[in-house]
Amino acid sequence: MRKARMDKLEQHATKVDQLRAKVIDAIAVTMDLYGVNYTFGELYGVMFFEDRPMTLEEMQESMGMSKSNMSYAIRSLLNTQMVTKLKEKDERKDLYRAETDFFHTFQTFFANKLQREVDVMKEAISQAIPIYTDVIVDRETDEEERKLCLEDLHKLKEAFSYYDWLQQFVNQLKEGSFFPENRTQKL
Repeated sequence: MRKARMDKLEQHATKVDQLRAKVIDAIAVTMDLYGVNYTFGELYGVMFFEDRPMTLEEMQESMGMSKSNMSYAIRSLLNTQMVTKLKEKDERKDLYRAETDFFHTFQTFFANKLQREVDVMKEAISQAIPIYTDVIVDRETDEEERKLCLEDLHKLKEAFSYYDWLQQFVNQLKEGSFFPENRTQKL
């Protein structure tokens, strides 16, 4: 009777492992769509299903990755806030846990990516607009160049307007405005 129970437990574990593997693959594919390395997505998926924090060595063993690749992967996941480093340690080894709240991972991942886009573009546009303006008002600028500068300036002002809107969107995303009531978390 005990053997039959053990066989059933093994079959169950095998099915659970198969189901988890499918979801882990889907997580990795999805993350790859958004520019996160597929293997890092797999690591996040493995950690997502863990019921406890993991050390780098445990992750390395689970994934079959080199120590340097594992360190790079975990840094990347830490930067996107999909994984957190815990304050407590396991025998002097750092412990890491995956964020399992997909609302929160969406919120932090996209808010950070979009904020970076806003910052880069608004800075470039802000630096370019005064120079375009100077070229336009300069009496020595020929008419063809002035016309091109006016067209570019118009495009840049429209783009700046878009980035103002995008900044408002990012702020609302950070505030949790788009999530169900019980899920609002501020970054």
